Amino acid sequence: MTTNTAAARVNFAKAAPKAFKALLGFDAAAREGLDPALVELVQIRSSQLNGCAYCLHMHTTDARKAGESEERLHLVALWREAGHFFTAQEQAALALTEAVTLVSHGGVPDEVYARAAEHFEEAELARLLALIFTINTWNRIALSTGKVPGTDERGA
Repeated sequence: MTTNTAAARVNFAKAAPKAFKALLGFDAAAREGLDPALVELVQIRSSQLNGCAYCLHMHTTDARKAGESEERLHLVALWREAGHFFTAQEQAALALTEAVTLVSHGGVPDEVYARAAEHFEEAELARLLALIFTINTWNRIALSTGKVPGTDERGA
């Protein structure tokens, strides 16, 4: 097994500052008007599916700071079985998150999209999709560049 160190990988923010700033702007635009708790749930679920410990640590920490319960955080991965812990809107967003994150497993089924469309107005749904796109991109950046969980570099 090969072990990669963060020092051996590119610092994406420094090496591609225009791309990094563009992604920050896209991320901010995606979040605009969405419930902050929902934003964190989406980011947590995508990070779980992508195996991104760096982002998972960051977003569970953010969710806790925002008042999210430990109970719900522990159940995000199994939200279908623990549906009563999540609103119908959150469940629709989590289903859409899974379908978009795992798009290579059969696309985004019509029923998943329709369920999300029932709970979000068109502009909201577009921002939710953008949020899912951005967290998937952040996950790929963190995994590709060897980000270490627990070393949140947003303030740096």
